[in-house]
Amino acid sequence: MAPLTFTAAERAVFRSLGSPEKIQRFLDGLAYNKEPFGPTCLSPRRALRERTAHCMEGALFGAAALRMAGHPPLLLDLEAVRDDDHVLALFRVRGHWGAVAKSNYSGLRYREPVYRTLRELVMSYFEHYYNLRKEKTLRNYSRPVNLSRFDSMGWMTSEEDVWAVPEYLCTIAHRPVLPPRLVPRLCRVDDRLFAAGLVGRLG
Repeated sequence: MAPLTFTAAERAVFRSLGSPEKIQRFLDGLAYNKEPFGPTCLSPRRALRERTAHCMEGALFGAAALRMAGHPPLLLDLEAVRDDDHVLALFRVRGHWGAVAKSNYSGLRYREPVYRTLRELVMSYFEHYYNLRKEKTLRNYSRPVNLSRFDSMGWMTSEEDVWAVPEYLCTIAHRPVLPPRLVPRLCRVDDRLFAAGLVGRLG
């Protein structure tokens, strides 16, 4: 079992990330993990050491950093069709939800804590969630998952991939973001929004 605590040097990094905005800037500064040697699910310790993360790894790091800043470590899964899922690390300020996230798409990252409900927060991603065929692909979202349930496996500091977390996210119930009858009426993403979302995208 991995230790639950960070080293003094690691804690110093987390102390410098004392707000969600700072956590997001740190995530934006990490290289996007293209998994050149096969699929990974790096723990926050390994993402910090290797200075790389993809969506899932960024959410794990965000949740750990938010925890170190006094928030519960919450994740929420966004489920898509003909596209990758996306995972958010949630936080709450004065009863309003916000999120930090790592994404190859510029519109799928930070959200200010101004959303009264999780559905409001999720829907703020809808127009920005599309694939390379310009299809709007977001369909469902999960309930928040408190990662303290994975403390026994040392999810924050493990040297092994922490696949148990994404595997769990795939098993829990998800709620639809729109009725199926509306799907055929969805229009394609316009060229300007499409180009804006790809700013800085790798691959």
